[in-house]
Amino acid sequence: MEQQIRDILAEVGGLVVPVGQVKLDQDLFAAGLTSFATVTVMLALEEAFDLEFPDRLMTRATFGSIATLLAAVTELKGDRVAA
Repeated sequence: MEQQIRDILAEVGGLVVPVGQVKLDQDLFAAGLTSFATVTVMLALEEAFDLEFPDRLMTRATFGSIATLLAAVTELKGDRVAA
């Protein structure tokens, strides 16, 4: 799942740092992620993982690092299984 997130960031995130060099907890906004790119990343994640981000997760904190994106996707996939 982490690699899929990295692939999406590499494809649509517009990072100025190669995604392979971004650490799990590194600030993606400092690495070049913009608010516009955040929306594009969210849509790509929703399509790739067949899920929908609820309003409560549409925050800068959620998209702040690969680790927080991974946690959000993991949570949403778990919620979908539980439903």
